[in-house]
Amino acid sequence: MPPPSPIAPPRTSLRPYALGVAALCVLVATGGCGGGGEGVREGKSVAVREVPVSAPPVRAAGPREIPGLGPRTRARIPDGSRQALVVTGEARDADRSTAVLYARQGRTADWRAVSGPWPAHNALRGWTDHHRQGDLRSPVGVFGLTDAGGLFPDPGTDFPYDRGPAFRARGTGFEGESLDGSFDYVIAVNYNRRPGTTPLDWTRPLGAGRGGGIWLHVDHGGPTQGCVSLPRARMKELLRTLEPDGKPVVVMGDAAALGR
Repeated sequence: MPPPSPIAPPRTSLRPYALGVAALCVLVATGGCGGGGEGVREGKSVAVREVPVSAPPVRAAGPREIPGLGPRTRARIPDGSRQALVVTGEARDADRSTAVLYARQGRTADWRAVSGPWPAHNALRGWTDHHRQGDLRSPVGVFGLTDAGGLFPDPGTDFPYDRGPAFRARGTGFEGESLDGSFDYVIAVNYNRRPGTTPLDWTRPLGAGRGGGIWLHVDHGGPTQGCVSLPRARMKELLRTLEPDGKPVVVMGDAAALGR
């Protein structure tokens, strides 16, 4: 018989496992899992080539977004906007809301809450994606804020401010409350109106049937016909805080609609 062949080194199978950043655990033919860069079989060492493990790339985090807004709603906020009043309705058919003022801050343009939350009212029958004249619902969407006015003197806003007796509110609301003082301070919501004009301008680019005259105004203690109403002190704060150069917007609707 021919002499026995020399014992060949064992065949190894390498399986790198990431331990920390680049440590390896090598599986060898004996079934053992050893360290130190060597496989061992029957007392003989077998050199094992270490295979570097690359760490996955780290993605830079994006800017902090406004909570509660879904991708469709966020996409409607203009890139140049630095201020956003977010009015979130309690439910699709509810007349109560909560308002929070956000601003972009820092190099990363993070959205951060700068004031609020504040209690608010919206229309008697809640919200709609297709507002119609007289439907007693507030329009859902993202709308610019460019013009203000009121019965009272300008409280110190940078918006164009139209003051006059035409802003005197009369009558009673849906719950019998007096409407007196509701329009002492107003900010026009750019829904179906011509920006750059007094809130009293009744031009309706979408047609009269789509409603209009949607304002932010002083709360009178009950639901509105389509506007959003805020406490008097908060209206004054908004007028003094919003900056036309920051292209402010109001983001308004029920929570489910804003989350789309």
